[in-house]
Amino acid sequence: MAVAAQGAISRTSSWWWNHHRKIAPYLFIAPFFILFAIFGLYPIVYSLWLSFFKGYGFDEKTFFGLGNYIHLFEDQRYLMAVGNTTKFALGSIFILSPLALLVALGINSAFVRWKGLYKTGYFFPVITSAVIIVVIFSRVLDKDYGLLNNFLAWFKIAPVGWLTDQNVVMLSFILIAIWTYLGINTLYWLAGLNSINKEWYEAAAVDGAGRWQSFWNITLPLLRPVMLFVVIQAIIGSYNLFAEPLLLTAGGPSDASLTVSLYIYTQGFQFFNVGYASAIAYSMTIFLLILSLANIKLFGLRGVE
Repeated sequence: MAVAAQGAISRTSSWWWNHHRKIAPYLFIAPFFILFAIFGLYPIVYSLWLSFFKGYGFDEKTFFGLGNYIHLFEDQRYLMAVGNTTKFALGSIFILSPLALLVALGINSAFVRWKGLYKTGYFFPVITSAVIIVVIFSRVLDKDYGLLNNFLAWFKIAPVGWLTDQNVVMLSFILIAIWTYLGINTLYWLAGLNSINKEWYEAAAVDGAGRWQSFWNITLPLLRPVMLFVVIQAIIGSYNLFAEPLLLTAGGPSDASLTVSLYIYTQGFQFFNVGYASAIAYSMTIFLLILSLANIKLFGLRGVE
């Protein structure tokens, strides 16, 4: 008996000795995949399953097919949330991103010293807690005592209800986004600018090209990969806008600042309509996937030599 047990142990040890180099790497990475399967993959799949059912909270749910998705086109609050979020996304793409490019060009110029200090200063807001940002801008954008309206009063401009006027509330969130994300977008552009070989500009200068011609014919084409990344990041980040409208306006006034993420939260965690909330989430996933593929196609129409 002892000899048989010793032989089994010896065979096991021999098998491990022969295969441990192949197995060990998988054992090291196994914790990540186990945790991802439990806290990442399972919620994703379960949410997709829920989107085809109708029911509230932990109650028994009935199969609803594509009913939740069809209802999206009839839900005026959902359509308003998509419209509001799209306005914010357009502001991020056409205001924030170009402004960050201008700042990056300024920092990257030969006339600016202490570039590291500027980079740190611009980057600091992105690591600031969303709650702190909300507290700051609740003081800045207050209609009666806010710093911004006090500044406008010097120019005899009437107070603006930045957080209470339906027509300007999304503009307020764009201003907050500019303050918060200008730094990180500037670093993206700076990384692209620093990757451009200076010999291109020297050759263009020899041919008599001016700064504008060099920027238009060299800088912008060579920044196309970074431009694609910045645009996709802006789109995805915009459609995940949640904390600021929740804490500042709760989606008001009259749903004028209701975003898609906030509407998902409202349906899922206030009304406990988990099936419909899951359908909203997956509708946005599909929408963002289409937008991302469209941008990849758009920026890939002309290659950069």
